[in-house]
Amino acid sequence: MLDIIAGYILDLILGDPQWSFHPVRCIGKSIRVTEGLIRRHIAGVRGEKAGGVALAVIVVGIAYFSVYGVLKLASSRWILYHAVNILFIYFIIAVRDLHEEAMEVFRALEAGDVSLAREMLSRIVGRDTCNLDENEIIRAAVETVAENTSDGVIAPLFYICLGGAPLGMAYKAVNTLDSMVGYKNDRYRYLGWASARLDDLANYLPARVTGVLVVAASLFRPGSSLRGWRTMVRDGRNHSSPNSGYPEAAVAGCLGIRLGGTSYYFGEKVEKPTIGDAVRDMEIQDIRRAIQLMYTASILFMGIMAGVFFISMR
Repeated sequence: MLDIIAGYILDLILGDPQWSFHPVRCIGKSIRVTEGLIRRHIAGVRGEKAGGVALAVIVVGIAYFSVYGVLKLASSRWILYHAVNILFIYFIIAVRDLHEEAMEVFRALEAGDVSLAREMLSRIVGRDTCNLDENEIIRAAVETVAENTSDGVIAPLFYICLGGAPLGMAYKAVNTLDSMVGYKNDRYRYLGWASARLDDLANYLPARVTGVLVVAASLFRPGSSLRGWRTMVRDGRNHSSPNSGYPEAAVAGCLGIRLGGTSYYFGEKVEKPTIGDAVRDMEIQDIRRAIQLMYTASILFMGIMAGVFFISMR
């Protein structure tokens, strides 16, 4: 548990390093290479589906056993083992990075530069951003902070606590697979189905835990925890993802804003169900408030896990 706390603090201080040998970048490269190899030997819908299963198994297996093997090699030296373990944990979580990326959008809007805000937003969302107005930019930024509070913070910590850095890195592989091949387009409709379903399964519990933690976090931040809970229970399923709606609904309810609605992806209009009630109009500060909820939720999770660990050690 001390290694997890150290890795978390290291991420808060340094943020995500932009190194070419960053494990998550290595996972991305392994996905591209493995996909290319699989596509040479498959044909038809059945072949692509089977290839999709193979892609997920191979990439997740490489991620897990690579970290496991490195830690096993380092285990002969106590200091080296913990140093390497802390470094892996640091690579897996992305608290500071999420904060910085969202604040780039915040600062651009605060300066009145909507064009720059759209550009900064395009780095962290999948939707089209070139024609978004200020309110739509705020909504998109809050939604991605809420969703990534689960995907980039709580879920990795959850799996690290459950099975150490190897399981945490396996989760990152699942998440990266979904972001690279989990699309319902012509290229990945069948090859990416296994990765998308695996991501849904892996995030089922962490997403709901995140929603509860966000509600609890609002007790320490501006917002309504009761409204957050009611909104999460009511609107948690109002999303194309079986999981993302829960943290988004919790944030929307706590802040008293409405998320969801119309978005554009690759030039196509997508009507999403709305999440939350527009108790008030959205404002730029809602981006910062969502970040504050993210930090508080992650600290609460760390505190709970530390408490469970130290009680079990007694």
